[in-house]
Amino acid sequence: MSDRSFLSRVRGVLPSLHPAERKLGELVRDFPGELASYSATELAELAGVSNATVTRFVRRLGYSSYDEARRHAREDGASGSRLYLGHVTGEVVREPGTYAEADIRNLRNTLDPIGGGEVDRLARAILDVRKVWVVGFRSANPLAAYLQWQLTQVVENIVAVPGAGQTLGEHLASITQDDLVIVFGLRRRIASFETTVGAVADTGARIAYITDESVTEAEGADWHFRCSTESPGSLFSHVGVMALLNLIANRTIDTAAEAGRLRLNRIETFNERLGEL
Repeated sequence: MSDRSFLSRVRGVLPSLHPAERKLGELVRDFPGELASYSATELAELAGVSNATVTRFVRRLGYSSYDEARRHAREDGASGSRLYLGHVTGEVVREPGTYAEADIRNLRNTLDPIGGGEVDRLARAILDVRKVWVVGFRSANPLAAYLQWQLTQVVENIVAVPGAGQTLGEHLASITQDDLVIVFGLRRRIASFETTVGAVADTGARIAYITDESVTEAEGADWHFRCSTESPGSLFSHVGVMALLNLIANRTIDTAAEAGRLRLNRIETFNERLGEL
């Protein structure tokens, strides 16, 4: 099988399809999760085409069978594309209470499995290491910046990377075994994410891995926190992630004790002097 994604194949053949196949192709393009979920007969009925049209369509995509196409669609769906969660006949969720209920579950499913000792051990490491690096891409980039901003209250040497116009390689060259790297691995992850994590591990630094629930193991990580991101809508929820970051930041500030209070006092002194707040 080629490296092209399932949807890339669909988009590639659409212009050359006959009317019935195009009708099916447009449905699959907009709702790829339907092919991943349904049998060939069910998909044909949903699209209003024949079984023969479904067979011709999957062959035009380069698959030897419908099952092969469905497996590929399921694999791509696991990468985190929200397109795969849409349904032709699905109802749009509008009630705020439905989102609230989902996020309450996210909070519980994220925080309940975490032992207090695990977070405290991370807090002590954050305070003891030479430098803390917080790595986040795509949706995790502002989350990394948020954690860095909160921890700056008691941690002098901390940076969120990569910044605008920067490559991660420019920072990897400076990471040492005396450092701690907090890596966000939230869907949808960049294509080179596994390579990136491997490069971070090769520096010898300690690693704290913050992921969504789809990541079952984090090989080589000293800490692994799995966040629930369930949502009734088309986007992942990061409420559970924010709750975890709040917990980490507060436990680090508490653990910093007198040294942390001295830094907070210096920060407030300069805030007052500059009149920034």
